[in-house]
Amino acid sequence: MRRARRRRCIGFQPNFLYFEPRDRAYTCGEEVLKLEELESIRLKDFLQLDQASAAAQMGISQPTFHRIITEAHRKIARALVEGKAIRIEGGHYMMVERTRWQGYKKGPMSVVDRR
Repeated sequence: MRRARRRRCIGFQPNFLYFEPRDRAYTCGEEVLKLEELESIRLKDFLQLDQASAAAQMGISQPTFHRIITEAHRKIARALVEGKAIRIEGGHYMMVERTRWQGYKKGPMSVVDRR
């Protein structure tokens, strides 16, 4: 029996959930990027954290973080090379608020469980 998957802590809600090539006539399908994959890209590539720090912020192990970010990079590369749209949705995560002095703050109002 598989172990239950832990929810990943997400500290960012994107304003835009769909990206597509400018010339829609040539768009051939779409890649679905989970919110935890977007969060891994944000932490590692945008904020330039090392993998151990980024994994700690998401509440997961470093090997799990590596698997998530590798899958995110693969999906984004495939979308760019093959001209696919990118939809951001789904995943198994928990929204957390980030305060300046306390790091991530988990609370009942900030929990969102998506599968």
